[in-house]
Amino acid sequence: MMRVGHGFDSHAYVTDKDRPLILGGITFESELALQGHSDSDVVTHACIDSFLSPTGLGDIGTLFPDTDPQYLNANSLELLQYSVELVNNAGWTIVNMDCSIIADIPKIQPSRSLIETTISKIVQAPVTVKGKTPEGFLDFNGVACFAVCLLNNSNG
Repeated sequence: MMRVGHGFDSHAYVTDKDRPLILGGITFESELALQGHSDSDVVTHACIDSFLSPTGLGDIGTLFPDTDPQYLNANSLELLQYSVELVNNAGWTIVNMDCSIIADIPKIQPSRSLIETTISKIVQAPVTVKGKTPEGFLDFNGVACFAVCLLNNSNG
């Protein structure tokens, strides 16, 4: 049995010299960061939601609520690893993922392959990433990401 999952996340920019801007597990040089409870890695968060929901395992907010102090400044790659283990233990395999990152800052292209490699190693499947700018269409002061995931369950 195969299923397709879709994930989305977004966070607003903040100016905080003590907070790094992290996307797909990669730290970007920037005067801006993303506001949020964990490290606010929208790429990793969208990936997690793309495979949790279609497998019936909830979503990122259910597993890692932003009201829980345990997840304050949490490393999203660790949350991703834990979520992949849950999905695999439930009999699912991630076949592939595709992510669209919407941002004016930072430019994604120079780090695209590093993001793909970082997430691919954890999900144990091919991951593709592309950066898109809103081209003035959206009045959004932050970063958003859409992720699509194909899953397989050989038990069903």
